[in-house]
Amino acid sequence: MGSWGTVVCLAFAVCVGTASAATLGAVLTEGGMVEGTSKKLGFRKHMDVFKGIPFAAQPGRFEVAKPHPGWSGLLKTTEFKQRCLQVTLTQSSTRGSEDCLYLNIWVPHGAQVSTGLPVMVYLYGGAFLVGGSQGANFLDNYLYSGEEIVQRGKVIVVSVNYRVGTLGFLSTGDTNGPGNYGLWDQHMGIAWVHRNIKAFGGDPDNITLFGESAGSASVNFQILTPYNKGLVRRAISQSGVALSPWALSKDPLYWAKQIAQKVGCPTDTTASMMGCLKITDPVALTLAGNLKLFNINEPVVYGLGLAPVVDGDFLPEHPSNLFHNAAEVDYIAGTNDMDGHLFAGFDIPSVNERWTPTPPEDLYGLLRGLTKEKGERAANTSYDLYTQSWGAEPTKETIKKTVVELETDFLFLAPTQAATHLHLKHSKGGRTYSYVFSVPSRIPFFPSWMGADHAEDLQYVFGKPFTTPLAYFPRHRDVSKYLIAYWTNFAWTGNPSDGGSKVPCAWPAYTKVKQQYLEINTKITASSVKENLRSPFMKYWGETFRSLPTVESQPPTI
Repeated sequence: MGSWGTVVCLAFAVCVGTASAATLGAVLTEGGMVEGTSKKLGFRKHMDVFKGIPFAAQPGRFEVAKPHPGWSGLLKTTEFKQRCLQVTLTQSSTRGSEDCLYLNIWVPHGAQVSTGLPVMVYLYGGAFLVGGSQGANFLDNYLYSGEEIVQRGKVIVVSVNYRVGTLGFLSTGDTNGPGNYGLWDQHMGIAWVHRNIKAFGGDPDNITLFGESAGSASVNFQILTPYNKGLVRRAISQSGVALSPWALSKDPLYWAKQIAQKVGCPTDTTASMMGCLKITDPVALTLAGNLKLFNINEPVVYGLGLAPVVDGDFLPEHPSNLFHNAAEVDYIAGTNDMDGHLFAGFDIPSVNERWTPTPPEDLYGLLRGLTKEKGERAANTSYDLYTQSWGAEPTKETIKKTVVELETDFLFLAPTQAATHLHLKHSKGGRTYSYVFSVPSRIPFFPSWMGADHAEDLQYVFGKPFTTPLAYFPRHRDVSKYLIAYWTNFAWTGNPSDGGSKVPCAWPAYTKVKQQYLEINTKITASSVKENLRSPFMKYWGETFRSLPTVESQPPTI
């Protein structure tokens, strides 16, 4: 080999060596040194992954967690930790541990180690009953892996564990059991990120929260609490807000007593009840908080009794009165176009039975259940609104779709639009954006008219069409690319259209002059920007329904 060849080889070796060196190695955090794993993504592209960094000590039962005492030596953070103790999906057993307050970090690098990157902190959903920071796992392919987001959007992704179910959200409604332990966990994770992320190459002053379902409502709670003032710059709520009817427990003591009775604890005073619950087997407590216990003769949403509460501290007032705390936070809030289908399938199973008609009286019965606090008058006015376009002989499909539209509007869309409006109203620089996600469901046994069911956006946000390409069509990779681009641009600049990633069309802000939103699907063009989303229905739930007098509310019927 000639001298020129030798120079080229040496230069190449230096380049490769430099690229290989683009890793953080051991990182000093407030608790001690941590070391994750480094993964090569391509030429001059690497990623560091840290799994299972403790951000708080193992919490006392029904107590706010305390800071982690730290460790000596080097902590290897190469494996996901267990979820917080929770029921399994069959609700017949439990999984997870009380020692669960850990987070995971994904950091992208180019030829050199990254610095000053935006940070996106993910809060998972699961009805405040289940869930974990890594998500479901199929062949070591975790749903909430940040890998695709970080390499495509050049951001850091963090996912945080928090307590769920009985141990995360049981409350007596007073100081003996104030509740919101899961929300405190989330806050502690966010605060840890703010204090430590600079050592991982992140910008502590540019943290974006994002989450879905209960995690989406949690994102909203976290920007409304005064405890996060100055910690969070931007937020994205996907299918859920603090105003959602399932996101706030109105009668927490009722549910606490149900659980206490189930495990044999006294209910005469909240002090004696909590004293007993604190020394009860945690597995028994967790099982007592499953949905089977609450086999209520009402819409399933009213069985979700373990949820955040207005505790006078973390949430000093009703969330609708706390939007001033998010005045400087940029906020995206949206829903899937058939988010309510999941609930509709439980409430009226015939919705998913192709040959079985859904009687109109089932829709009326559902409305009576959903609007019970306003009485019969609300059921009648709601029914008139939702059936006004039916004509004399509505088809089976029309009735079924109406049921899904009702559940979507009531449980997701109307509260999200209300939160969007309140964020805009109280804004002092924080921008507001609205969207609807409408990629048709890929679940084969669903009706042919199905749109995007609850949680179906997650696979695209986390880039699964790229991770498992054989399971998707090219159009699914398109929408995944669009979502990651909008979300990460927003994390960089506060504007989903402006950043390092190309988008198919500009997404205008939601303003007092124009209530515009973006419809996100596989073909996004300028015509995907629309206005006044389901305006007559939003006006009804936001104004007419709210103005109806409240009748005396009764606890759920067991």
